[in-house]
Amino acid sequence: MSTATVELAAFLRTRRERLDPRDFGLPVRRSRRTPGLRREEVAEQAGVSVDYVVRLEQARGLRPSAAVVEALSSALRLTGEERAYFFDLARQRPRGTGEPATTAEPSLARLVEDLSPLPAMLLNHRFDILAWNAGMARLLLDFATLPSAQRNAMWLCLLHPEIREYYVDRERVVREGIAHLRAAWAAHPDDPVLTALIAECTGGNEEFARWWAERDVRGTGRGSKVLRHPGAGVIAVDVEVLVPLRESDQRLLIGRPADEASRAALRSCAGSPG
Repeated sequence: MSTATVELAAFLRTRRERLDPRDFGLPVRRSRRTPGLRREEVAEQAGVSVDYVVRLEQARGLRPSAAVVEALSSALRLTGEERAYFFDLARQRPRGTGEPATTAEPSLARLVEDLSPLPAMLLNHRFDILAWNAGMARLLLDFATLPSAQRNAMWLCLLHPEIREYYVDRERVVREGIAHLRAAWAAHPDDPVLTALIAECTGGNEEFARWWAERDVRGTGRGSKVLRHPGAGVIAVDVEVLVPLRESDQRLLIGRPADEASRAALRSCAGSPG
């Protein structure tokens, strides 16, 4: 039994249990002993047999077709990110054949540098930091001082003794990172380095283990972070994540000050005149 099959089963159960029968016009009776919809109710919504849903949730070796994945996604009211995750687990999305990037493509590395003074860095799907500029080093830390194995955004946020205290709303940041990492894992389930990273974080951080088990899924995009910079104080940063067309497994992350006070704080980090 593959890991993806087991994960697909657990994912479907958690999504089903989060649904509110009242949203489907179904009565809420005291006889309901479990949260969410019953399997037969999901089966009816998706137009499949109850036995099929049971076998999927029990990880009994089924590989649903793209049509069934689509029907169940609709029945379970999955978000766009959750639907993509489901397609990945069911092996119904086309996959690239190239090896994961471990170094930055030169033109992308130059772009990261050219974005200065805005903080920017280039990540692969594992959240390994492939390139960064001086603005990002001043905002977080000089990644060149770290062993290469620790140049990973998720590892730093969870396990680095200084970086883990930077974020004002740390729980939200970590939860979002875990949701992004779960989506990456579904797209690359055979990547041993990614699997090892998840195992290290699960074993080394109770928060990660608990939130990973919730199976939230999110794709990359835009967001915001508020940091406690040791030299410049509180800095609010709007984050934009872009995907290069020719390097679709890599992510260009750019931070911009969210307000004038944060703009001044970033200038202070850079040693620029006010």
